[in-house]
Amino acid sequence: MSRLSRSTLGFFGITSQFHELPLRYRTAVSQAPLVIVVGLICAVAAWQLPEIFQQQEFVTGLITLAVVTAVCIAVPWNQLWYPSYWIIPLLDFVAIAQLHHGSNGILTGLSLLHVFPVFWISWSRVSPASAQVLSFFCPLLSVWHPFILGTPGPVSGADLTAPLLVPLVSLGVALTVSVLREDIRSQRETMENKDRLLEAALAESKRQSQRLDGVLNAIDVGVLLVDADGIPRHMNRRQRLLQERALPAGITRPHERDLLLYTLDRTTLMPFDERPVARALLGSDFQDVPLWLGPPGNQMAVNTSGAVLRNDDGGFNGAVIVFSDVTALVGALAAKDDFVASVSHELRTPLTSIMGYLDLALDEAEETQLQGPIPGSLRVALRNSERLLRLVSDLLTAASGTIQLEYRPMCLADIITTSLRTAEPRAGEAGVELVNDAPAELPMHADPHRIAQVLDNLLSNAIKYSPDGGTVTVSAWRDADRAVFRVADTGMGMSAEDVDAVFEKFFRTGTVRQAGIPGVGLGMAISKDIAEAHGGSIRVESTLGQGTSFTVELPSGV
Repeated sequence: MSRLSRSTLGFFGITSQFHELPLRYRTAVSQAPLVIVVGLICAVAAWQLPEIFQQQEFVTGLITLAVVTAVCIAVPWNQLWYPSYWIIPLLDFVAIAQLHHGSNGILTGLSLLHVFPVFWISWSRVSPASAQVLSFFCPLLSVWHPFILGTPGPVSGADLTAPLLVPLVSLGVALTVSVLREDIRSQRETMENKDRLLEAALAESKRQSQRLDGVLNAIDVGVLLVDADGIPRHMNRRQRLLQERALPAGITRPHERDLLLYTLDRTTLMPFDERPVARALLGSDFQDVPLWLGPPGNQMAVNTSGAVLRNDDGGFNGAVIVFSDVTALVGALAAKDDFVASVSHELRTPLTSIMGYLDLALDEAEETQLQGPIPGSLRVALRNSERLLRLVSDLLTAASGTIQLEYRPMCLADIITTSLRTAEPRAGEAGVELVNDAPAELPMHADPHRIAQVLDNLLSNAIKYSPDGGTVTVSAWRDADRAVFRVADTGMGMSAEDVDAVFEKFFRTGTVRQAGIPGVGLGMAISKDIAEAHGGSIRVESTLGQGTSFTVELPSGV
């Protein structure tokens, strides 16, 4: 739409786009500029040049323009053949010719009025070629109006050539308007295509968003999306419920620091920098971070995981945090541990009594020099009772989840020697050679009973999992302020998957289960707890079929 058309629409209070108007309104709007300009000319002429209204042809031109304008408004052009409205600009040329020649030079420049009908027909979408032809010949006939009607005296070539500037300029205007209109049409089509693509993309985006919301609201896991500033941008229905549960009374617009999030003791509020969103804003992913959510007395156990989002440049662009309710799982694990602890405690008392009576029976057999299979059977029963008592003790330790330590000065080398001596009978039965590669002295400050328990577990496993014989080597050394010992065997080894799970409670490898090797899978878990209770660590290296080595590092405390 041209700037003139926009201003004309605004003048008449029309806010719609020009091409959106009905054809009847478009013809009236297109006629309006010429009518307005002619009206202003008449107003100026009435003030300064009233004699012009005495010219009959000028008045005839005004009447012609008025009639044409009335027809333009009255005729329902949208019900007629589409190009029929061109009759209006063509009649405008007649009215302009009458005004121009009726003024007899009193008003100069009236020939410029040809621009209005030229612009109209050139801007229309009927026929650009016809518009250009009419834009030249109609103004030409208008300026040759006196010669066509006949003038007194001869007409020279100069008389015909002088007014040619008007039709030539009109033709130039027509060409310019046609090019401009085609360019604007092309731009409008491009914009309309882009609008359609944007509308389609927006509709598809809305559909995808609705699907995503449906999926997120269907899962029983809280999902929170935060932007680069940590401001929540989206959360599913489950997350809203979790946030409401963790929200203290009286707070309507909470920040994460306001939420009731507790550490594993269920009474200490989690520090702000350890909370899920704060951790995500540090720019690193995290997995399975446990916490307790909600006010005391109405808490739920939650596991949280976070994944950082990055932009195309690799910069931080927000994060997604997932909250999983594991209250039922935590309760089940606690119930299991309570059951194991209760059963183990009940088993320990009769086992202790059985072992006491077996000791008395063996003493009596030795004093009476009892012969036959009975003493041997008593020793087998006592040995299995001791094994069962160790198993019960392991179950109690695993169920309690806490390791009680009694620190005192000790020598790690002596503990290693004692443990190897204790393991010699089992090693001899299995055809395993025990090698002591520890120094003569290695003092440290620790719980000797617990360290011996770790060594016994590692040696027992090394011998047990070397069913075809081999070598078990125990080495030890000092590394700065830490004491380190290692138990390495040449037995059956473990796969990479088994290595990852070896310190889990009750874990036993598939190879061990198939081989029928006895055990319940608590030794490594207890050894790890003991090492960590000392402030140390334990790690494993293993290759399937080639052996395993466990390395324990402990603060020497010397």
